[in-house]
Amino acid sequence: MPWTKAARIKYQRSGLRYTSDLTDAEWALIARKMPPRRRLGRPREVNLREIVQAIFYILSSGCQWRALPKEFPPYSTVQGYFYAWRDTGRWQEIVEALVRKARRKLGRKPRPTAAVIDSQTASTTEAGGPRGFDAGKRLHGRKRHIVTDTNGLLLAAYVHPANIQDVHGAVPLLEILRDRFPRLEHVFADRIYRGKQLVNALSNCGPWTIEIVERPLGVKGFQLLPRRWVVERTFAWFGRCRRLSKDFEASAATELAWLLAAHLRLLTRRLARP
Repeated sequence: MPWTKAARIKYQRSGLRYTSDLTDAEWALIARKMPPRRRLGRPREVNLREIVQAIFYILSSGCQWRALPKEFPPYSTVQGYFYAWRDTGRWQEIVEALVRKARRKLGRKPRPTAAVIDSQTASTTEAGGPRGFDAGKRLHGRKRHIVTDTNGLLLAAYVHPANIQDVHGAVPLLEILRDRFPRLEHVFADRIYRGKQLVNALSNCGPWTIEIVERPLGVKGFQLLPRRWVVERTFAWFGRCRRLSKDFEASAATELAWLLAAHLRLLTRRLARP
């Protein structure tokens, strides 16, 4: 998208403390999905909006937990909420609700019938955790395996070591997708998923149609392929978050939580924009 004067006015975030902060309209989208106050135990003293904004600050800037500015709650408090919402599935719950709302805004039905699948290899650091060597990309790390709808909205994600081939890593991912979207049966994919191996591995969870979108013969260099560009654009959206420039996490579950937080950041901005 070219940055014209009209586009800059549309996307500007002036007036906020940090550009990663939430506007009132964006916070209203997720405020109802936040955990309520407990009737027993120690009363909550922290503002959940500040917690979410602190997480988005780390996501956008790529800084360490300890480098969180003093305007936010203590980093240990923010970290505790982030991991708690990871373990309870709070991130996934909010993203699913906003994806349905975004599809309605686009004039689509809340639940899709077709999807696009692809993976991205990210280098890991010395933090540890499961990892592997991707011989094709020549990278040592993990793969971010995602499925989006035909608009690029995230439906499911799965993080696994990079030495696992895409056709094998897609099996648990599509099984997760089947549980969430029982009517979704058609998936667009690249040629790494071709053959009967993937379809046979998924035979226990209903029929699947895997349509392979291949590059035209004789074409060299970059080529915009139908449907395939949608999921590539979603990876580009993730690339705007510096925390995702590498896989800094010790566990795949934490990396998955950051992917969901990055998509939540995109959804709130898109839905709150008039």
